Amino acid sequence: MNQQPNDKQTICIVIPCYNEEEVLPWAMGKLQTMIGKMKAETGIKGRLLLVDDGSRDRTWELIEGFAAEHSNVAGVKLSHNEGHQNALWAGMQESLGMCDAIVSIDADLQDDEMAIIDMARQFAEGKDIVYGVRKQRKTDTWFKRFTAQAFYRLMQTADKEIIYNHADFRLMSERAVRALMEYPERNMFLRGMVRQLGFSEGYVYYDRTARTAGESKYPLSKMLAFSIDGITSFSTAPLKFITFAGLTMTLISMLIIIYGLYEHFIGKTIEGWTSLMVSMWFIGGVITTGVGITGTYIGKIYNEVKRRPRYFVDKKVGIKGGN
Repeated sequence: MNQQPNDKQTICIVIPCYNEEEVLPWAMGKLQTMIGKMKAETGIKGRLLLVDDGSRDRTWELIEGFAAEHSNVAGVKLSHNEGHQNALWAGMQESLGMCDAIVSIDADLQDDEMAIIDMARQFAEGKDIVYGVRKQRKTDTWFKRFTAQAFYRLMQTADKEIIYNHADFRLMSERAVRALMEYPERNMFLRGMVRQLGFSEGYVYYDRTARTAGESKYPLSKMLAFSIDGITSFSTAPLKFITFAGLTMTLISMLIIIYGLYEHFIGKTIEGWTSLMVSMWFIGGVITTGVGITGTYIGKIYNEVKRRPRYFVDKKVGIKGGN
């Protein structure tokens, strides 16, 4: 059954923030403008929930000021920097009971905030999940564009349900969020987990813009760590690759043995130093890689079985029961 927009429906926009004092005032103005336009066009109200992921600058001070100035702004401060995925999870948990749907978007607004209005329309039509998908990445550097596209292609190879060029800009209905909260794992890859819910889906396409202020919170080191975490948290493809590589090396070894015996019986002398060294290094590299990948999965099992909390909330503002 389709949902009809009315004044009682509210969308909560969850915004993870880490050292975003330079960009937050600008972003708040853009988001409040979008909320006013969304209310006028769809009848759906908007709230903002900013999650301070252990920032070291004035981010929390700004959030407190926004909450005091605007009745539709709330904030949550985590006691420690727990990473983007955990900060987003905290925001979604806090949003339950505050609204009918949530939208997650980064504070830099490189994802087009006006696309949220189209998401709201699809939500009103009955969609439980609406994905924001980037049309192109013209504003990214060549290197970032190349590595990002390589990551998505690799993820699609590991799991064909991954949406190409979709990050964490999406709308989820309250029931979809509650279903997601049932997932117990600590090693999270949300853009893959959401796809597993199976609720009705929609898509909004937009152009990604350049960051207006501040610095990217995903330098190369974090991008690589996130890529490895995403692949190993959501797929066993690397383990299957190890098995395939091992079988391939076994077959090659058998062929080399046959060739060596043949050369021996016809009386040819084999110097063999180069081929031996190349084989040793290659096989050693495959074994080391296999051990490393297996160790990554064992490490994830180690983190899961400890069942430590994902985060601790230090302060709240604009939320019932907040400090």
